[in-house]
Amino acid sequence: MSLSFWEIESWLNHVDFTVVGSGIVGLSCALELRRLHPNAKILILEKGMFPQGASTKNAGFACFGSLSEILDDLNHHSEEEVLKLVHQRVQGIQYLRSNLGDKAIDYQELGGYELFLKEDQAFYEECVAQIPKVNQLLQPLFSEGVFSLKPNAFKFNGIVNNYSFNKFEGQIDTGKMMQALIKKAYSENILIINNCQLIKYTEQANQVTLLTHDFEFNTNYLMVATNGFAQQLVQEEVLPARAQVLMTTPMPNMEIKGTFHLDKGYYYFRNINDRILFGGGRNLDFKTEETAKFGLTDLVQERLETLLKEVILKDIHFEVEHRWSGIMGVGHQKKPIIKAINNRVFCGVRLGGMGIAIGSAVGKDLANLTT
Repeated sequence: MSLSFWEIESWLNHVDFTVVGSGIVGLSCALELRRLHPNAKILILEKGMFPQGASTKNAGFACFGSLSEILDDLNHHSEEEVLKLVHQRVQGIQYLRSNLGDKAIDYQELGGYELFLKEDQAFYEECVAQIPKVNQLLQPLFSEGVFSLKPNAFKFNGIVNNYSFNKFEGQIDTGKMMQALIKKAYSENILIINNCQLIKYTEQANQVTLLTHDFEFNTNYLMVATNGFAQQLVQEEVLPARAQVLMTTPMPNMEIKGTFHLDKGYYYFRNINDRILFGGGRNLDFKTEETAKFGLTDLVQERLETLLKEVILKDIHFEVEHRWSGIMGVGHQKKPIIKAINNRVFCGVRLGGMGIAIGSAVGKDLANLTT
């Protein structure tokens, strides 16, 4: 691409910080960089028309983990580590809300529910027996017990009689959140170039040279915030994980309210303007869904529709209007990777499907590595 003098001078010359990725982490990082460096030239590169990955494609759950998810975390981490993870998620949600305001992101604290299929009765009983232990573990973070039981008031089919309920779980409008972040970035004189993919970078003594599909330029520091696509740029233990989603047409007077988890959090759904957004199912075929390519599979989409028909919307006619997928970044550990790759390159990746909860905090911490 032949660039004009104006394009080079205004966007690509004398760049202090380049952030790769305009999702929650990347935008939050750029905003924190502006606070730390008021006069710096800050540029964000985004390979998509919209923020790629999961930031504009998620279900909008402002959550910190369902009962079974936290119990699963306790199988792989110490109690201290799990408490720290939950604390980080809670703080991240609070930071997002204070940074943008509840109205701008349409934050609603309607509570979160976890459903257990009747065929998983034994697993349900195991989880219920652990509620006192989990509530005691989380006591330092909340003024009262987090998890309790509620009867099947929404009349879902084929599940045990009670839900696990978390009164502190909230939800947001994903699109409004991202628009608010982008608007704030522009107001802070942060430059964003869309449809611009970083191919590789080379660190030198006093700068980093970046090669994109269309041009090459130099920056003083590089911040990698690409999460599910991280392996394309950094050699860290983070794997892509595709999440498939569908959404129904509107169904008037939809009474389902709140956020809902099913099958250890591998499925999730909520009501959005009398539509059901339903996603998940990567546990049906982990290997196929371990991909950085967007797309849909018959296996997952058919399972989502089956659960809609048989469990969530039993005897209610519905039609599917939208289908899409997003790319998350996961790993064997739930702790995000926030580190210096070398003197001038830093990364904030592996959000483990908790981007809304921890994305803002990860971005902030990533920016503070430069101080």
